[in-house]
Amino acid sequence: MFNRVRGLIADRSGNFALMFALSAVPVITAMGAAVDYSYALTAKTQLQQAADSAAVGALAEQSVGVIAALKNGTSGEITVGEKDAEAIFKANMDPKLASYVSSYNISVQRNGSQFTSQVKFTANVPTSFLGIIGKNSIQVSGTAQGSYVPATYVDFYLMLDNSPSMGLGATTADISKLEANTSDTCAFACHIDNSTTDYYSLAKKLGITTRIQLVSQAAQAMMSTAKSTRKYSDQYRMAVYSMGLRATSAQLTNVASMSYDLDDVANKTATVDLMSIPYQNYNNDQMTDLLTNLTSLKSTMGTGGTGLNATDRQKVLFLVSDGVEDAYRPSKCLKNSNVPGQTGRCQQPIDYSVCTKIKAAGIRIAVLYTTYQPLPNNSWYNSWIKPFSTEINPDMKSCASTDLFFEVSPSDGITEAMNALFLKVVNLPRLTG
Repeated sequence: MFNRVRGLIADRSGNFALMFALSAVPVITAMGAAVDYSYALTAKTQLQQAADSAAVGALAEQSVGVIAALKNGTSGEITVGEKDAEAIFKANMDPKLASYVSSYNISVQRNGSQFTSQVKFTANVPTSFLGIIGKNSIQVSGTAQGSYVPATYVDFYLMLDNSPSMGLGATTADISKLEANTSDTCAFACHIDNSTTDYYSLAKKLGITTRIQLVSQAAQAMMSTAKSTRKYSDQYRMAVYSMGLRATSAQLTNVASMSYDLDDVANKTATVDLMSIPYQNYNNDQMTDLLTNLTSLKSTMGTGGTGLNATDRQKVLFLVSDGVEDAYRPSKCLKNSNVPGQTGRCQQPIDYSVCTKIKAAGIRIAVLYTTYQPLPNNSWYNSWIKPFSTEINPDMKSCASTDLFFEVSPSDGITEAMNALFLKVVNLPRLTG
């Protein structure tokens, strides 16, 4: 008997089959677990997207919950908003995914000027392989939170840079066409008072569109968008400013006074044109003083309000410019650009210190930067602008409030960019978690 037992222990035949049988279950289980957990993760991602949509959708400016709370003065829980969020949550799930949800909780609240939302869910995602070890489902959960401070009543101050540099051709084709038809290959349509032979007149004769023309048209289109999206006749008011009609009296100029009659404001905006000069090189071309104009506008705007009623309005500055200053500034010039024989002339990217002060007064700033195009055929550009050209975009972006900066080049649509920026300003519910 002893010899038979010893022989059985020493026998190695059939070990491969035995070891495979013993390891098959955990190997298959591990492979199945990977498949099941991957599916559970996909299901959770889709449920989270549905929750995110519900949390944001319930707080949109035109959502039933926000409108009802503002109309009725409701504070605390907003039941109609919670029902709206629930409908959005369910609408973003297919029936199979919805069947996995075991519980959910939705809260929509208003506390003072702030609206908040929260969507929590738990779901049991069925398994296909883990059932062999008794695990028939994988539990997943998630939370989506939203926050919104409605800018129901907003005053917009449009600052349109109409200085001579905005006489640049609107597209690369316009720039090339003007350069090809001027003896000094100039890309700027300089506007000389009472002249029919200046480059401004030439541009019109050749059918060339200048940047300032597109800016004016884009501002008018934005007013049309504001009119079509407002809920109340006085919800959005607008005022328009330029840097002056003539260089001889260049200063902050009110083109259209603050008004909710957006058709009237648009008609007055249509008159915005390129600043004219009495003769070439007038005042050493120092006619783009963004710092002084914005400082004056800061005094005009005052401080921003909550926007919750017509007497406490939010305020937004819309700045449309190519971002380059050219002004007499013998001190505090950011760049050493004094031209020989023109002491005190300062050419630099925008001094955004004034923007910081405006934002500190509770006013948001939306910036539409019309790209200052490289002009390799222009010796002045090569000597004085090119050295700081890479700083223009970031400095304009520093002027803007968070997420309210657009850059638009000649080949892009200024009208589309300005409309997109407007809609972003007035409808910014956001996820907070």
